[in-house]
Order: sequence, then C-alpha cells, then structure tokens
Amino acid sequence: MSGTTPVVEQVRSADGTPIAFERAGTGPAMVLVGGAFNDRNTTRALGAALAPDFTVFGYDRRGRGQSGDTLPYEIGREIDDLAAVIAAAGGSAAVYGVSSGAILAALAAAQGLPVTGLVLFEPPFQVGSHVGVRKDITAQLIELIAADDRDGAVETFLSVSVGLPAEAITGMRAQPVWGALTAIAHTLPYDAIVSAGGRLPADRLAAITAPTLAVDSTGSPQWLRDGSRAAAEAVPGGRSISLDGGYHEVPPATLAPALREFLLG
Repeated sequence: MSGTTPVVEQVRSADGTPIAFERAGTGPAMVLVGGAFNDRNTTRALGAALAPDFTVFGYDRRGRGQSGDTLPYEIGREIDDLAAVIAAAGGSAAVYGVSSGAILAALAAAQGLPVTGLVLFEPPFQVGSHVGVRKDITAQLIELIAADDRDGAVETFLSVSVGLPAEAITGMRAQPVWGALTAIAHTLPYDAIVSAGGRLPADRLAAITAPTLAVDSTGSPQWLRDGSRAAAEAVPGGRSISLDGGYHEVPPATLAPALREFLLG
C-alpha cells in the first residue's frame, strides 16, 4: 500500500475460496472492506495514510481482483472471507468498511467476528423520508449478469443506485474506466444483496459490541448522510461524525486522522 509494489498474500475462506490481500504498516491490525466496483487497489491510498499507526490489510472481496468466486453467492460466505483475513491479521482487527462494504463489516461484527473497533463509511441505508429513494435492483442485476450484459449491469447500477444522469454515463462509456467497471460488473449483484434494498437492519446492528463510528461526507446527498447516522444510532454506544469531502468520499488525508483518533484515542 506504499509506493513500492505490494506483496500479494492469500488465505483460504471457509468454503475453500482463495482470498487475496496485501498488508502495509506497523501497529494494531486494521482491515479495509471496499464497496461496489472496489478491490484492494481502491483502498490502498487510505491504507498508506493509516500505515504509520496500523498494520493495514486491504483485500479483494470474492469475485474481484485475485480472489476466487465460489458460487452460489451468499452473504455468509463473504463474512467468512472477512473472518479469514482477520485470522491472517493475527486473530482480531479493527475493521473499516465503505458503502456496501460498511454493511458487510457491520453484519460481520454483529455475527460476533473478533472486531476490536468498527468504522462505517456511509452504509447505503434509506431511512425516514428517504425510504425508496433508491430502487432495489438486485433481481435486475442478477438477470443482466446471467445474460452476460455487463454494460447493462454497470449502467443500471450507476443510474439507479448511484443516481448518475444519462449524459454522465454516456461520457464514462467513452473513457478507459468503463472497461474496469465492466470487468468487475459480475460482483454488483453481491453488493445489492448485501445492501438489501437499503433496509436498516436495526435488530442486527443492536448486537454489535465493538466500539463503532459512522462517518459521512459533507458532500454526499442527505439520504446517505442520514442513513449513516441511523446506523450509528442502532449500535449500542455508536457515534457518528461528518467530515469534509465529496460525493460518497472523503480524502484519505482527512479520513485517516479521524479513524486514528477514534481507534487509538
């Protein structure tokens, strides 16, 4: 996660799926869990910012990068993947998750994984007046991927779940980034399944015992910010903060100090 080429390591999940990860830094273990369209490359900049104080583990969620993808997909298998990375990290770790990765991290902590501290960045829950602001497209994504329509899956996710206008998506299609998005498109149904249509699983979040912080960006839409705060409220003793940032992102230089303060004091 530094300027040098990272060393890729591998661990086997409970179902035998190989999960690729890289580590950087020194200090207590911290695992980074990416969201839709993310792999370990996406979290590397944050990992580098945290490396002076943590041993940071960034991994490819199943189906991404150099990890395997044993089917059928189940949330429980993804939780097992995270458990395997935590085991490789020494048996316990702080966990940071972004977007659908934040939901996955929260469900894992609620299930009792050895999470020493939990940070959730804008889990896409829809609460209050925002319920229904984003349509549940799980079934549609599954059908598109089954038909090998990767372009359609990416376009559907970006337009419905992210809310990008048609002209923005058309512009993206002409850019090299489109190829990277379609290459990972088969994992979009996984993110949709984890996100469960944006429903807040308050009863499951109430089972989390790890110190928990929810983070939202000042540049994000209100529904994401409210959903993040609702997640914190559902966790016993949960806290929430807002940081200066853009749409569904906060720069590592701003985010890392906040994570460091919460997890290390």
